Amino acid sequence: MTAVPFLPKNAPFTAEDIDVLNQLVQRSTPLQRSWLSGFLAGLDAAQGQQGGAAVAPAAQAPRPRQPLTILYGSESGNTEALAMKAKKLAAKLSFDAKVVDMADADLAVIAKSKNLLVYISTWGEGDPPQRAADFHAALMADSAPRFEGVRFAVLALGDTAYVNFCQTGKQVDARLEALGGTRVADRQDLDLDFQKAAAAWTDKALEVFAPPAEAPATTVVHVDFKGAPSAEDDDEPRFTAENPIEAEITALINLNGTGSTRETWHVEFAVEDPGFIYKPGDAIGLYPENDPALAEDLLKAVGLAEDDALKQKLVKSFDITTLSRPLVDGYAKLTGRSEVAKLLEGDGLARFAADRQLIDLFETYPEKLAADQFVKLLRPLPGRLYSVASSPKAHPGEAHLLVGTVRWTSHGRARHGVTSTYLSDRRKVGDTARIYVKPNRHFGLPADGDRPIIMIGAGTGVAPYRGFIEERAETGAQGKSWLFFGERNFSNDFLYQLEWQDHLAAGALSRIDVAFSRDQPEKIYVQHRLWERREELSRWLDEGAHVYVCGDEKGMAKDVDATLVKILAEAAKGDEEAGRAKLKELTKAGRYQRDVY
Repeated sequence: MTAVPFLPKNAPFTAEDIDVLNQLVQRSTPLQRSWLSGFLAGLDAAQGQQGGAAVAPAAQAPRPRQPLTILYGSESGNTEALAMKAKKLAAKLSFDAKVVDMADADLAVIAKSKNLLVYISTWGEGDPPQRAADFHAALMADSAPRFEGVRFAVLALGDTAYVNFCQTGKQVDARLEALGGTRVADRQDLDLDFQKAAAAWTDKALEVFAPPAEAPATTVVHVDFKGAPSAEDDDEPRFTAENPIEAEITALINLNGTGSTRETWHVEFAVEDPGFIYKPGDAIGLYPENDPALAEDLLKAVGLAEDDALKQKLVKSFDITTLSRPLVDGYAKLTGRSEVAKLLEGDGLARFAADRQLIDLFETYPEKLAADQFVKLLRPLPGRLYSVASSPKAHPGEAHLLVGTVRWTSHGRARHGVTSTYLSDRRKVGDTARIYVKPNRHFGLPADGDRPIIMIGAGTGVAPYRGFIEERAETGAQGKSWLFFGERNFSNDFLYQLEWQDHLAAGALSRIDVAFSRDQPEKIYVQHRLWERREELSRWLDEGAHVYVCGDEKGMAKDVDATLVKILAEAAKGDEEAGRAKLKELTKAGRYQRDVY
């Protein structure tokens, strides 16, 4: 790489400014310097137009805009957000960029892309996101088109808590190469704390894709002298995972009765900042703190019991529960213990990690560690996402969550959900917590308030529907609404029962069907109620109803999918393939939306 010359000491700046500029220029990339030169030229031109004192330089021939396809596959919106940010950056760097959701992508068209930037997440145990499943299957099929002439780069998101970390990204990357594509940047696999690394990777990838820089580009610059935000930034939340807000807890209410086997907490946050904006269907992220008792046990296990400062870091900043492959690998290399290394062979880690946590590794294979050695094994404590349970129109300056407390015992140790017990056991009204907004562009009310909606959820999966109905009540929407709700017992677990009854009486909620699984000898779940009401449900669908599912993906949501396929298949004389095709049509039309976990 050619060294960038320093500004001379006689440059028309102060000595302090020269130092700052030299530092900036020395660490900049060629692409960044090219953009900056265009920006300054545009700024001079704009100032000349404003005041008449400056003369714009002679216009240079514009550099051809380089085509760039930014393709994403997302489950919770992370890769979608990265793709949108990449498009904005690419537009400033002379790219003709377009963003394509894998749910809407035509593989044959994508195969003709000149430059392809891919952001893809992995869902659960190595599966593609639901919305990307069809595209992924087509790409992996023998009939997939060739990608000769396509330059590509792939960024993969995943969770190291799962064995098949970033599996979908690895598959897409390898498949694009196998089909003749040219990899121009190494794939990067990122964990839950992906933001900074993803931004750096995107910068480098765009530099590789950039047009040749023989001549400086003419950059069109909009100079906003008032400093107002541009319209393109209006849809981005101000309070994000990188910039949470400290919000006061104003209510903590256990909605379950005293005889329930559940703990489900209604939590209200007061957020007076007008920049905290969300809509029903979005998620609220919350940064928890760990159980101090667990932090103490971990420090004892590694011989650091007296380090109070480290204990506070463990409580506030690090994931101290997840037993991941990278952590076990790091511990094996650090300690040289062959029995720990053997856990990484075959399904050894899966068997050991079943219902165990990080503390079990250190107690089973104890070693004394230095504080810095221990901390380097850990990953940052990630935020947890919860479907927002309120409408901002009904509760201005507030955000409500519905959180089920997780407690269990395994291998002789009591276990606790990090975030759920942070709220239920270690927070009280008047305390604060760090929260942020995670938009969900694929789970929300139809723009037409006259459209019927069918809402299906069990347990805490009912949360977004509270916001939906509140929103419709506030806006006076006339569309019919039908709620299917499931829990264990009517007397102790009917979450928001009085509110639903009030909405029924007022007409904001048209109908509710419930399934309480433990109130009779045979188990009854929401999918059974769907099947019982299939004729009327089909009529609602014929009227254009939107269908929503929220809750556990492996259990309830999977069973609901299967039941909806059966219902849709009835119109095709029981042909389940036809029913499955119809459900896909509803998904593509945005009329079947899922928020599952």
